[in-house]
Amino acid sequence: MSLGRGITGIMKRDENTPFMKEPFSFVLIATVVLTFIASIYISQISIYEFLSESGMTGAKRIFTALLTPNFAIFEEALFAAIETIYMAFIATAVALPIAFLLAFFAARNLMNGSRFTMTIYTIVRFFLNVSRSIEPLVWAIIFSVWVGIGPFAGMMALCLHSVSSLSKLYSEQIENVSNGPIEAMMATGAHPIQVIWFGVVPQIVLPYLSFTIYRWDINVRMATVIGLVGGGGIGTMLMQYQGLAKWNEVGLLVIVIATIVWVMDWLSSNIREAIK
Repeated sequence: MSLGRGITGIMKRDENTPFMKEPFSFVLIATVVLTFIASIYISQISIYEFLSESGMTGAKRIFTALLTPNFAIFEEALFAAIETIYMAFIATAVALPIAFLLAFFAARNLMNGSRFTMTIYTIVRFFLNVSRSIEPLVWAIIFSVWVGIGPFAGMMALCLHSVSSLSKLYSEQIENVSNGPIEAMMATGAHPIQVIWFGVVPQIVLPYLSFTIYRWDINVRMATVIGLVGGGGIGTMLMQYQGLAKWNEVGLLVIVIATIVWVMDWLSSNIREAIK
């Protein structure tokens, strides 16, 4: 007993000794400070250039033009905005059933029954991780070369990325379902498909709807960006006028894009709140 108390006392003294903690704290603080300094250097931050007369003059010229938008292109911008919204909608609609099916194969709790099913799980997870790691902008460039510049390329890019993202969210929701109903149905000899349809699906319907609506909201915002690389929609117009330095037209497009994002955010928030 005395030996055990002695060892315990030594361990407690070592834990409370400043010598054991101060070197680690010093190294941690020094690492953070050096990382911050290196980040400033690598990012080439320059207050002088930011406040220089030439820089301020250029910024004033651009912001003045942005705040005086050219409404002569409003009809064209509105059509492009509608194209953007529908492009995001069809991408989400096409991705939904594919992601719904893939999610069951990407859920570990449903696929850990045998080596064969775990192999399928690993392959599906690998595909989802790879496709999700590539940004929609890159996919838009690939599909622009594949099917040509336009909204179809943008829709394909958004659809592929949506499948990967939704499958991950859906599968994680499946992995968090209650096992009680599943075990009860398996005990009665129910078929695996019946177990999934009646034991798993009812528990994930509402989260699935919330994830899907939120993804449509994300796709609308992404659609305005992938247009910059030929994905169609209002982003393509923005790229064209920005390349011609027509900042008054760019100002109108920025207002339209901001309005779309705000309205979609408001709608999706209200819809997600209503289905909870």
